[in-house]
Amino acid sequence: MFENSESTKRQYDLKQRAVALGWSIEQVVVIDSDLGQSGASAVDRAGFQRLVTEVSLGHAGVVMGLEVSRLARNSTDWHRLLEICALADVLIVDEDGVYDPAHFNDRLLLGLKGTMSEAELHVMRARLRGGILNKARRGELEMRLPIGFVYDGTGRVRLDPDARVQDIVRQLFRTFAHTGSATATVKAFRDQGLRFPHRIYGKTNKGDVLWSPLEHTRVLWVLHHPRYAGAYCFGRARTRMMPDGRERYARLPPEEWIALIHDAHEAYITWEEYEQNLQRLRENAQALGEERQRGAPREGPALLQGLAVCAICGERMTIRYHIRGERRVPDYMCQRRGIRTGQPICQLVNGGPVDEAIAKLLVDAVTPVTLEMALAVQKELESRCDESDRLRRQEVERARYEADLARRRFMHVDPGNRLVADSLEAEWNQTLRAVSEAQERYEKQKQTDGAALSDKQRASIMALAKDFPRLWNDPRTPDRERKRMARLLIADVTLLKGTDIRAQVRFNGGATHTLHLSVPKSAWQLRKSAPVVVAEVDQLLEDHTESEIAELLNRQGLRSGTGKPFHRLIVCRIRRVYALESRYKRLRARGLLTISEMAKRLHVCQTTIKLWRRAGLLTAHRYDDKDQYLFERPGPGAPVKHQRQDKTKRLKKARLQSQVLTHQTH
Repeated sequence: MFENSESTKRQYDLKQRAVALGWSIEQVVVIDSDLGQSGASAVDRAGFQRLVTEVSLGHAGVVMGLEVSRLARNSTDWHRLLEICALADVLIVDEDGVYDPAHFNDRLLLGLKGTMSEAELHVMRARLRGGILNKARRGELEMRLPIGFVYDGTGRVRLDPDARVQDIVRQLFRTFAHTGSATATVKAFRDQGLRFPHRIYGKTNKGDVLWSPLEHTRVLWVLHHPRYAGAYCFGRARTRMMPDGRERYARLPPEEWIALIHDAHEAYITWEEYEQNLQRLRENAQALGEERQRGAPREGPALLQGLAVCAICGERMTIRYHIRGERRVPDYMCQRRGIRTGQPICQLVNGGPVDEAIAKLLVDAVTPVTLEMALAVQKELESRCDESDRLRRQEVERARYEADLARRRFMHVDPGNRLVADSLEAEWNQTLRAVSEAQERYEKQKQTDGAALSDKQRASIMALAKDFPRLWNDPRTPDRERKRMARLLIADVTLLKGTDIRAQVRFNGGATHTLHLSVPKSAWQLRKSAPVVVAEVDQLLEDHTESEIAELLNRQGLRSGTGKPFHRLIVCRIRRVYALESRYKRLRARGLLTISEMAKRLHVCQTTIKLWRRAGLLTAHRYDDKDQYLFERPGPGAPVKHQRQDKTKRLKKARLQSQVLTHQTH
C-alpha cells in the first residue's frame, strides 16, 4: 500500500471512467474503506457491507472495479453479491468489459473469475505459510517473546538484561513450587506487595515494560509457556474460522506441535520442572471432569481432600461438610457416577474418625524425621523472605531511576518552552510520588517480614520440631499445611463402608496400611438411652409411678441419652419408645380393680370407696401422678353396706368409723 501505490491510483481513476460513461460526478460514490484489508471474508469489511446494502436497496446502477473478482475472495460472499446484483438489475464493470449478472453467460464468467481469485489467494497463502513452517521447523522464525526474553543484535534469544525482570520471573516459579497453586501464587505476590511486568506491543510506547499486580491468567500463561523451559515451539494451537467470522483456538498436545526444539536458548526452569508444573495444574483443575485427580489443598478441615477414593467404583470422592456442635465435620461422598447416571450414590463416609485415624498414623510415621523437616522449613522461610526483600528493594531502585531520569529531562528543557517544561515537571512529580509509595511499601513489608521471623518464633519452630504431634495438633497450623504434609507421604486412601469403615492407605513409597474403624453413631443413636436405664425403668414400673421413677433414677446418678437429669416426661417417652407396659396395665394384669368396679362390688358410692381407702379399710395402689388408684380385691373382712340406712347415715357412719380407726391407729 505504501510503496506500490500505482494500483491505488488506477482504482481512484475509475471515477473519471464512470463520468466518461455518462454518469455525473455527483452520482459517483467511491468506497475505499477496505483498502489494505483482505477480501477473504466479508466480516469486519465495512466497505463491502456498504456496497451490498446500497445494491440491495436499488441505489446503484453499476459496480466498477479494476478486477471485480477481488471484491470478495470468498465464493460465498462473491456469489451472494452476484445474486443481489441480478435481482436489482445492477451491472458489473472491470477493465475486461461490462457484465450483466442477470444473464447466464456473464454470470458464469463472473463465477469463474471469483473461483480463480479464491484459488489465487489460496496459492499465495500456501506459499507464504510454507515459508513460515519451513523456517519454524529450523527454529529460526522470530516470534513475539514472552516477558523475560529479548532478541539480541544477532537475532538470538537471550534473557532480559533487566535483572529485576529476571528475578520476578524466577520468583513466580519459586512461589508456585512451594504453594502448588496458581491462585495461591497470586495471593502470595499480593501479600508481599510484588508486581509482575508485561510488555506493550501497541503503537504507543511499543516495547516498554509496565509493572502491574499479578493476575491469575498471567500465572497460567507463564506456567504453560515452553519458552521458559528453554524450548523453541511453534503450532501449539489450531485456528478454525467459525460461521460468524470469529476465530476459534484449540490447544494441541505437544506431540502434535509443528516444531518443538529443546534447549534452544537460555531458560528459567528445566523441562522436567515445566512438565511437573503442568501436571500439578492438571491435578488442581476442577473443570476437567474425570481428568481431575487430587486438586489443590484447600482451607477446609477435610484431611483427605483429593486423596479419598471410593472402593466400590474407583472414583475420587467429593467432600461435604456438616456442623456438629461448633465445628465442621467432613463427609466423603462418592456421587460422580450417581450424577452421570441418575443412580443413588455409592457410599457416604463420615470423615471425622477417618481423619483422626489418618492423622495419628501420620504422626507415628513422621516422628523420626521431624527435626530435619523443621530445619528445612525454617531455611525455606528465611530464603523466601530474603528473596522477597531483594525484589522489593529492586522495585524501589527502579522507581528512583525513573525519578532521576525525569529530573534530567526536566533540567535539559528550555525554560522558555513552558508547554514542554510543565509536562516534564508533572512527570517528575509523578515519579517522585511513585518513589515515595514504593519506599513506604518496602518499609511496611520489611517490618511485617521481620515480625514473622523473629527470634522468639524461630525458637518456637525449633521447639515444635522436637515434638511433631504438638506441631500437627497446634491450632495455629492451617488446615492447608496439614494437607500438604499429608500429600508428601500419602498417595491416596481407599474407603469402604460396611459393618465398619475400612481405610486402605497407600503411601508414596509404595507401602500400604489398612485401618478398620467403627461406623460413627448417628444423632439419634447418640441420644439413645442406655440399656441399663431402660431395664431399670421397666423394673421400677412394677411399684412406682413415672415421677417417682425419675426421682429414683436421679438418686442413682443415672442420666438420659442427652445427658440431662430425668423427669416424668423423659420416663414417659422411654416407656413409649421401648413399648414398656404402663403401670396401669401391670396393676390390671395383677387383678386390681378401678374405683367404679370396687364401688359396684361393695354396693357403695365412689366417695365411700375414697373414704375407706383413706381410712385404710381398702388396699390401693397409685398408678399415675394425679392420685388415681387401683384397688385390690376385697377380702372376707371387707366392709359391707347396710340396706336400711339411707345415704346420709351411711356417710356419717363412714366418717365416724374413719375417725375412730384413725384414733386407734394413733
